[in-house]
Amino acid sequence: MKKALVTGANGFVGSALVRELVNNGIEVIALDRDGCNNNIPDGVTFVPHELAESARLPELITDRDIDVFYHFAWTGSAGAARADTALQLNNVQWTVDCLRAAKDMNCARFVCAGSIMEHETISAAYTQGNKPGLGYIYGSGKLVAHTMCASVAADIGIDLVWAKITNAYGAGELSPRFVNTTIRKIINNEPLQFTSGTQNYDFVYIDDVARAFRLIGENGKPFCHYLIGSSNAKPLREFILEMKEALAPDKNFIFGDVPFTGVNMPLEDFDCSITEKDTGFKAEISFSEGVRRTMEWIKQL
Repeated sequence: MKKALVTGANGFVGSALVRELVNNGIEVIALDRDGCNNNIPDGVTFVPHELAESARLPELITDRDIDVFYHFAWTGSAGAARADTALQLNNVQWTVDCLRAAKDMNCARFVCAGSIMEHETISAAYTQGNKPGLGYIYGSGKLVAHTMCASVAADIGIDLVWAKITNAYGAGELSPRFVNTTIRKIINNEPLQFTSGTQNYDFVYIDDVARAFRLIGENGKPFCHYLIGSSNAKPLREFILEMKEALAPDKNFIFGDVPFTGVNMPLEDFDCSITEKDTGFKAEISFSEGVRRTMEWIKQL
């Protein structure tokens, strides 16, 4: 890979990948909303881009020697917007628009950021009697984008590689997701209340995620999907206790006060062995080390 295009390049995962690519001598064209380029390194070509205008990308970008088109841009990936059905359906269409644009720009492959919630959404929606939470609307969007892109990519003749993230966290994240929110509560001396924590989970530090995407772009097999995780999935309670030991051994962590409305995925759904075999990726940063780095970054804000 000599040149890559990255949408959502100013975001948490997108900006980390841009830095990873640049550090490995790969030329990058970075796309994000106008004015959203404060996380993009100097020397990187920045192109203002609105997702709704994705079909026009071949007119906007004249380069025809881009090896990999990375797609991260997704509006409403955290918070209340996850439950916005119209928005999530728009994200699906915009993802397909980007895929078609990549083909028109002669990109060899399209690597899209999916989510382990694709698996969880299927379980939540198709388990008899289960009442899925609103977060599965976001998961449904990722799932539909995956299936539609696979069919379209096969039809138009472009290699699709789908990368499913378990739970990325780390320095640079501003969203109200679990690790970030818990660390902020520790810092602010707020109550630390959780579910019973028996559901299986995984977390992977952002630097490992970025390296995984580079390797998937370089080595991933066409029409395969790869899980990006720590290869150390376990019940959430164990991660929380690891966080307590690393960051706040003297604080009281209360389990069982928050109801759990999701589904418990089996540990085999977190298996990253195919990713390791095909791409050479293996996570290097432990959860304890990752949350320490994250806390130090948050304290500096």
